[in-house]
Formats: sequence, structure tokens, C-alpha cells
Amino acid sequence: KTSVHTRMADESYSIGEATPSLSYLNKKKLIELAKNIGADAVHPGYGFLSENSEFIKMLEEEEITFIGPSSASVAMMGSKTAARNLMKEHGVPIVPGTTLPIVDVEKGKAEAVTVGYPVLLKASAGGGGKGMRKISSGDEFDYAFEAAQREALKAFGSNEIYIEKFIENPRHIEVQIIADTQGHYVHLFERECSIQRRHQKIIEESPSSFVDPETREKITNAAINAGRACGYYNAGTVEFLMDKNKNFYFLEMNTRLQVEHPVTEMISGVDLVKEQISVADGNELSFTQDDLKINGHALECRIYAEDAEESFLPATGIISEYKIPSGPGIRVDDGFDTGSEISVFYDPLIAKLVCWSGKREEAVDRMLRALTEYRIAGVITNISFLKAVMNSENFRTGNININFIEGEYENLIRNMKDYSDFFNLEEVVSVFAAMHKNNLSLRKNGKPADSSAGKNDWKSLLYE
Repeated sequence: KTSVHTRMADESYSIGEATPSLSYLNKKKLIELAKNIGADAVHPGYGFLSENSEFIKMLEEEEITFIGPSSASVAMMGSKTAARNLMKEHGVPIVPGTTLPIVDVEKGKAEAVTVGYPVLLKASAGGGGKGMRKISSGDEFDYAFEAAQREALKAFGSNEIYIEKFIENPRHIEVQIIADTQGHYVHLFERECSIQRRHQKIIEESPSSFVDPETREKITNAAINAGRACGYYNAGTVEFLMDKNKNFYFLEMNTRLQVEHPVTEMISGVDLVKEQISVADGNELSFTQDDLKINGHALECRIYAEDAEESFLPATGIISEYKIPSGPGIRVDDGFDTGSEISVFYDPLIAKLVCWSGKREEAVDRMLRALTEYRIAGVITNISFLKAVMNSENFRTGNININFIEGEYENLIRNMKDYSDFFNLEEVVSVFAAMHKNNLSLRKNGKPADSSAGKNDWKSLLYE
């Protein structure tokens, strides 16, 4: 109730306890609230029930507008195995693997042998890296399959799994599409989302430095075909894996707005949320494909409360200092400020830092400067890690794939030289000054420091 978006809203209502099943995942409670307050539409954001066809169907039956696609489209694309079948029927290339969901471990093991190791296990009912496991041999299968099922059941309410061939070092390329209810479809180009940890993105950019105009034409056409195949309208994203030879394969369709949609807005000039609401109101798209062109280059860094040195373990705490960067080409989409709490509930995403410039190299430099200006104290963040990525030669030259962080992890951690993200240097200096003024003992490595240093040269001791 103290969060930024709640304080900014004209009206806000409690929907239950922090546990998602009692609040944000409680379909009936949300719909009853909407009816009671006279809301005529629901915007789902990009989490929880945003891709739940049952929830959308319930809204449709109550004649409450869902600001997104129809329940039928979401149902078709919500099952990853059904979506793979649909794409195959409509000529959209798919990754080799199973096209039916699996719940039996022995059947899964047999299918994995047919597909050929290494394989990926994936949740049939959802994405975002939940329930995903890479398996290199049959010896690992039983444990990984059961673990994937448990995670999928917890995240999506279904333990159905499907199997894909593991493609070595692919890029993650996705295409933003939007359509109206009158049948007009457009794409807003592609995004490169290869910088990931735990199968979840932390850096995105648009356009991809790897995709040439010919490949862009092919992959965006495939994305439009995917949308048409399920009668899609409103905003959606079609995700692909792309190998080193620029062959691409359908991965999944996110039937909602993406976290990384700001980079598309920055290079296209289109306000996607505004367009979503307009389409949901029954209007035609306000632009055509010919109206769109790529303008410059945009990057997004997800600012997380997490410890990169501890395998990106989520962090909690109260934000004691919060200062965002500013300047030309800088955009910050955030939901926290000084005094906000990062709790154990929900995602540890603090903000999305977006930088735009005319060229990719300039956008990377601008992002590096903006990250340096971003000040968050009270909780551990990944800002220093993101700066290390921006400074990486392979990242700067566009030599990346979805295994970039795994392969570069030790070097990136080693290059996290600026630890000022974890404290306020001015506060530290003031404490030392106060200690010196009051002749309090300074300690070094837990032992009393040299008395002369403590009394006469406290600044030298501080820097030491």
C-alpha cells in the first residue's frame, strides 16, 4: 500500500495478503473488485494473470474489457506444445522437439533419446525461465524432470513439460507485433535479449546488431504469421532462437506486453501502452507498417535487488538512498524510491534503465554513464555487474549469445571494481570524521589501528 504506483493512483484498493494465491492470482477476487468499483477494463501488466486465458474468459463473460488479446488466442498460445503445433502448421520454423505435453518421466526420457541430447525441459503452461532445465545425458533426466515439474506446477498450476533440442549458443531474438480487431497487423522490429541469467533477461536492446535487413524481413514476417495463426489482436511478442548462421526457430509467444517494451518505444516513437488501450477500445491502429522505421539504438538494463557475486541471489531490505540518472536519451521506469522496501514477495526488479542514442556504441557509452550515476543504498543491487557487462569487449562488439553471462561470469565479477553501489561514501567519510573529532578508536581488520594514524591521518586510514 506504500508503493509508488499505489500512491500515484487516484484510487487504490486492497486485494488481499502478499501471498499471490490470496491476491494477485485470485481471479474471482479481482473480478469482484472490478465490478464493485465500476471498472470497465483491466490492464494486466506483464505478470501473474497476464497470460491466463481462464481469467480473460471470466472478464469477457462479465463484459469487462481485457486490455490484451482474446481468451481464445491466449489459450492457443498459452500451451507451449499447442503453440508449437500451430506454428508448424503455419510454416513458422520451430525448434526440433516434442509437440505434446509430457507428465510421465519414463515417457519423457524416451522422447529425449529420440530428440537427442543435450535437450531442454520446459514448462508447457508458461515461460520466463520457470521450470526450465538443460539435460546433457540420461543420467541427469529423472532429477531434472521432477524438479522442472515442481517449479512449473508452482508457477503455472500445471506440471506438464515438453522437450526441445538444445541449440548451442543461440541468440534470443524477439519481434514486437501489435494488431487491432479489424485485422490490421504490424511489427515494430526486433529486440536482442541474449544477455540472461537463470534463463531470464537482464539486458535488452533494439535493434539487434546481429540481424541484417534480409533476416529482419524474414523474422518479422514469421512473427506476423504467428499472430495471424491465432487470430491475435493487441500487443504481443513472438520469441525466436537464432543460430550463428541466422537460422531462426519459434520459441514461444508472450501474449502480453513485455518488460522490455521501452526499447521498442524508444526506437519507433510508438507508445505501446497507449496503443494497447486504444485497440482495446475498438479503434484501428493509429499507424501502418509504412509509418514505422528504426530510429537509432536503445538499450535497457534491468536494475535488480540481487547479489551477482552470490549467483544472483535476490536481496531484501529498505532503500535508504535512491537517485536516478538523467539527461538526453535517458528513461527510467521504476516502482521504488527512498524508504521503499524490497521484500521476499514478488520479483526483485527495482527499475528499468533505458538509454537511447543514434548509434549502438554511443548508447552503450550513455548506459555506462547512467549506471554510474544511479545511486541505490540499503539493498544490494546488480548495478556494478551491469557496468561490467557494458565494459566487456565482447558485449561492446555484439559478440553475444544466451550463454554470455555463464561464459564471462568470472571475468565480469572480477571487473566489478566500483563497490560504491553498496554504500554512501559521503556517509562513511562523515562517520570517520566524527570518530576522529571525538578521539574514538579506529580499527583496521578488527584490531586497533595505529594511534597516530587514528588521531592525525584518519583520511589515509580510510582510503587504506
